[in-house]
Amino acid sequence: MEQGYSTREAARIVGINLRTGKRWRNGRRASGGSKAVPPIYQEPGQPPVSPEPEGPPQPSRYLQEHDRIHVADRLREKASVRQIAAELGRSPSTISREIRRNRRAMPKGGWAYQPFHAHRRAERRRPRPKVGKIGQNPELRDFVQEHLTLRWSPEQICQALRARFPDRPEMHVTHETIYQALYVQGRGELRRELTRALRTGRAMRRPHRHAAKRISRPVKNMVMISDRPAEAEDRAVPGHWEGDLIIGKDGRSAIGTLVERSTRYVMLVHLPRGHSALATRNALATTVQTLPPHLWRSLTWDQGSEMAAHKAFTVATDIPVYFCDPASPWQRGSNENTNGLLRQYFPKGTDLSTHTPDRLKVVAAELNSRPRKTLGWETPAERLAKLLDLAS
Repeated sequence: MEQGYSTREAARIVGINLRTGKRWRNGRRASGGSKAVPPIYQEPGQPPVSPEPEGPPQPSRYLQEHDRIHVADRLREKASVRQIAAELGRSPSTISREIRRNRRAMPKGGWAYQPFHAHRRAERRRPRPKVGKIGQNPELRDFVQEHLTLRWSPEQICQALRARFPDRPEMHVTHETIYQALYVQGRGELRRELTRALRTGRAMRRPHRHAAKRISRPVKNMVMISDRPAEAEDRAVPGHWEGDLIIGKDGRSAIGTLVERSTRYVMLVHLPRGHSALATRNALATTVQTLPPHLWRSLTWDQGSEMAAHKAFTVATDIPVYFCDPASPWQRGSNENTNGLLRQYFPKGTDLSTHTPDRLKVVAAELNSRPRKTLGWETPAERLAKLLDLAS
């Protein structure tokens, strides 16, 4: 500015923000932990801003150079990490991480912690924004994008990466890294349109919120979930199912969903003639005949009117039906989760009657071939096949 440049041009040349340049130009008074700084030009008649006397270094969120010098000195004196952390008022994990990240390999083997070298390394890593791990590795990016296109969840993709590349840590990421690559603006590591392949289909994150409570529609002669056998609760014995409907546009069409609690195996029920109590009963009775009788021990449903004929269903199939408490979807958690997955294939507000039985089988097969964390990353189809082999 003494050379005649404007504040904006001087800030650009120095490489700082215009607001910072004005603060340097005008000075600042002491506030909180910041010291007073006089302006570069003293206005006539204005009292000078007296800077505070130099004192001990102010605490910072980050380790400073003098902190790293102290760490190096104490390491030479064979002090423990916990002792050093207590002296600096830091967490032991902070000191341990600092030593591990910034130590230097020596030519003759071993390592040494050199404070000035460590400080330079830390300063080089600090600038933001950074290119994420997915953006740096084209092979990793292509793998993630390919499986997102197949509607795999980020957590399933992360596990698949660890299974396929066990000895390549550069191919390992967490599911949060994938979400960040999708949702954080300006990173551009994954194609933005891939958010439509996520279960929610949202282009941005939303906070959790409480859903409005549903109006219960009592069904006569219900047997409540509290009377269901204990073996169904712990999922140890296969054959206990959860069921529900996903509803189409204007409530005119529906698809029945059945999920086995032990294997998470999914079956979809075709309802071409509506979802009245009679139509639902007949369609369910036809569907249960496709699996052996020993895999049908009970069925748990909500209190929807489509199950008003549950007694007739039990008489026809010998499968008892239990009903959840009102406004308690967590009592059928596996089924609720599956319904969310199915909305990727059958979006809300669409006519579900247009989907053929063959289409429903294809969708169910795709869901049953996805690895599940709760199954130790086996697929529901693999778990069901094991049960059928044992039975045979």
